Amino acid sequence: MTGFGIAQAELDGALVAVEVRSVNNRHFKCTLRIPEDFTALESEIEAQAARRLVRGSAIVTLRISNGDARISARINGARLNDYITQLAETLGAEAAARIDRGQLLLLPGVVVEDGGAVFLERLRPIALKLLDEACDKVMVMRTREGENLRQHLVEFGKTIRTRIESITRRVPAVVVSYQARLRQRVDAMLAEIGSSVDPADLLREVAIFAERSDIAEEVARLTGHLDQYESLLSPTLAEPIGRTMDFVAQELLREANTIASKSADVEISRQVVEIKTAIDRIKEQAANAE
Repeated sequence: MTGFGIAQAELDGALVAVEVRSVNNRHFKCTLRIPEDFTALESEIEAQAARRLVRGSAIVTLRISNGDARISARINGARLNDYITQLAETLGAEAAARIDRGQLLLLPGVVVEDGGAVFLERLRPIALKLLDEACDKVMVMRTREGENLRQHLVEFGKTIRTRIESITRRVPAVVVSYQARLRQRVDAMLAEIGSSVDPADLLREVAIFAERSDIAEEVARLTGHLDQYESLLSPTLAEPIGRTMDFVAQELLREANTIASKSADVEISRQVVEIKTAIDRIKEQAANAE
């Protein structure tokens, strides 16, 4: 599900901000946007984002404003004074004083580039804390969207159950209707030759039809899968349900297709179409469910 969160703090005059954007995805995928000087934080940030978000395509952005001075090199005063002392001893104090001090900065060890490492270590816990705060905001949005999605999924389940109840009520009438149609057709044909049908033969044919078109077992399994589907939508269920819901939807569709193939009744076929439409919508949303 989608979500957005941002958190920021100040560190040594630099503004540090962590932004997290998340969109739907069956698995977890993280894209990091981190300044080049701080790529050492990538593995920790990605691992923490994976623990918090679990699934979805997330873009994590770390921004540091006005932080250049905090990560610049520093002058090693002790080493610079040591060079000046040696020059004075070698050339004399007067000659040493005339040397361009800027040139001394080019000597080995005078400029130490460890400011970035120091700033990085101070930044590490702050960046991870801001990431947690941003993820908290993402989860709030996800929870709100998830509740809306749950309501839609509940309605799909209600639609399926209503259609199953209609099918269950229709089944006895299908056999009676077939018997009446069969008798009418047989009587019409036999009337032409002046004969009549044996009631036992008619009942045997009706019994064969009833057995061949019996969908009681499929309706029972369909109802059982629907019960499991509805249990997945309980607000108290804390575990991820997306993959389980997708599997249950496949089983619902399997039973609906079997009912459609075994029943030649127009009304039952119409109800099955409505069931399959609801199942397709469930499968579409299962990828978004957590």
